[in-house]
Amino acid sequence: MAPVGLLLVGVVTAVAGLLLEAAAPASATLPRVEHPPKAGGTLAVLAVGDWGRRGQFNQTLVAQQMGVVGQKMDIDFVISTGDNIYDDGIANTSDPLFKESFSNIYTAKSLQKPWYLVLGNHDYTGNPLAQLDPAIRNVDSRYTAIAKSFIVNSGIADFFLIDTTPFILHYWNKTKFDWRGVSPRDTYITNQLKDLGYALTESKAHGVDMYVNGHDHCLQRISSRDSHLEFLTSGGGSKAWAGKFKATPDKVEFLYDGQGFMSMRLSKTEAHLAFFDVTGKALHCWGLTKNAAAGR
Repeated sequence: MAPVGLLLVGVVTAVAGLLLEAAAPASATLPRVEHPPKAGGTLAVLAVGDWGRRGQFNQTLVAQQMGVVGQKMDIDFVISTGDNIYDDGIANTSDPLFKESFSNIYTAKSLQKPWYLVLGNHDYTGNPLAQLDPAIRNVDSRYTAIAKSFIVNSGIADFFLIDTTPFILHYWNKTKFDWRGVSPRDTYITNQLKDLGYALTESKAHGVDMYVNGHDHCLQRISSRDSHLEFLTSGGGSKAWAGKFKATPDKVEFLYDGQGFMSMRLSKTEAHLAFFDVTGKALHCWGLTKNAAAGR
């Protein structure tokens, strides 16, 4: 079954357009994880970001409701949009902060599925390589970040998890960040764009439908004014940014500056999405459709 949708997962909305412009083939290819869908031809996913605070700032309550929704949907996996561990990532794979902020929090049976993760700026101020180390799965087998950027191929949709933190020049002027494997920046970004562009052209899906990010501590849906692309923020995993937002030339369909998460149910021709708050209330639900043969 060829996938009919693509989804980019990143950290900062400002670079979304830049990521989609790359098209030149590169010598390297993005690593890939195969995650076949369940029988029936649908895929159920939760997305959450900006969460790891030892359960504080309502992280535990969000996790509980993720478990409830995850059970109802019989989810296949969870996507983390970055800023996985506060305030400065983890020091190594045996750092107790990892269990205190992840394993001991997301305990619901429905959440015992793979978690596919990208790094956020707070993860980069610790030891980002520790979160990529296969040894971390000896601590918790769910935690899956096989590279800083990689693809999850679900058969229904291709998920491109892209490391966007290095694109932000402001971070490079701060010595707190650990840029091992990234510096020199220009080379890293150029190669990343080429690899992404090549992967997009090689994908059997029909065009990018959504860009999902964290970093902003809110839940938000923005429709592009000049394409069918939707920009979705799921960064409400713990501490919220009450009252902080910027104007955009695109259309803000929904904005909630509290804690919560997002759900996706995908088929070959339809996507049903929703934002949930810390009580499990569905705040905003919507659907997308596309022609499986033509793409859109």
